[in-house]
Amino acid sequence: MRKFNFFKLTFIMAIFAMMLVACSNSSNETGKTGETDGQENNSTEAVNDSNEASTVEITDAHGTVTIPVNPKNVVALDNRTFETLSDWGIELAAAPKAVMPEDSPYVSDESVQDIGNHREPNLEIIAAVEPELVIVGQRFGSYYEEIKKLVPNAVVIDLNIDVSEEAATPGENLVNGLKDATTTLGQIFDKNEEAKQLVADFDQAIEDAKSAYNGTDTVMSVIVSGGNIGFAAPHTGRVWGPMYEIFGWAPALEVEKSTSDHQGDEVSVEAIAQSNPDWIFVMDRDAAVSSESDAVPAQDVIDNAPALQNVTAVTEGKIVYAPNDTYTNESIQTYLELFENLANTLGK
Repeated sequence: MRKFNFFKLTFIMAIFAMMLVACSNSSNETGKTGETDGQENNSTEAVNDSNEASTVEITDAHGTVTIPVNPKNVVALDNRTFETLSDWGIELAAAPKAVMPEDSPYVSDESVQDIGNHREPNLEIIAAVEPELVIVGQRFGSYYEEIKKLVPNAVVIDLNIDVSEEAATPGENLVNGLKDATTTLGQIFDKNEEAKQLVADFDQAIEDAKSAYNGTDTVMSVIVSGGNIGFAAPHTGRVWGPMYEIFGWAPALEVEKSTSDHQGDEVSVEAIAQSNPDWIFVMDRDAAVSSESDAVPAQDVIDNAPALQNVTAVTEGKIVYAPNDTYTNESIQTYLELFENLANTLGK
């Protein structure tokens, strides 16, 4: 009886041990399966994240475009983008050095191919560098279709901003265009936070400049080129025109059939003097493009114009000069600097 009980007990213990081993194996396999599933899920999420970050969809002047994030071999032709791209450390394969600020790092970088100016550009260079992205706009906006045919495998985007005399709301177009272009570049080059900060600073500068203007002082805006003073008309004039809409400036003078000519419209210095503006805002075109060592600075032209010496803006020193490189650098940074200067000067 005891012998039987002993064998019976041994048999039961053996079965129990086998059950424990089976449970342990099952548990381990289940754990491994769970771990594998987790790894697969993490891997899938990583792939999805990678796919989401590989391209970005933006809207340019022609519609919706899909662009690779951080594209290789970038060609930039829009003067409103150069400083932003430079500040963000974006390398360029080619650019129009002839119409860029002389102190732009792209101008001195020999690895950046020179396309020349917009009047006689060497577009074949664009094809030669095999770009993934070409950014056109402003001076090169008219070459959009030609460039697309030239580099069919590249993405070509047009960031042009319409502030021409045909534009119904040039001020609104300028503000929204600069902000949209900055946001777009941030998405393309993975600089979203930098772009967001730039736009926020830009908005603040606009509000500050608006608040600083008293709403009644009259404004005369001019472009000095080749020693001559050209009229930058309200709404249509180069650089200054859209600001009448943005800030609600009261124009000292209005001329029919005004244009957005790069040297301003013809107007006599006597007509400027007769309008007796409270403020004169000046862009020095020669400071940005002239290679002549004897080019006359805009300030000297204004200071030495006999007809202007009794004008309120001159006698009271109410003259604001745009940054020297404005003509070739109409970036959001340039306008930010200019708006901050206006806010500080008008607020005194």
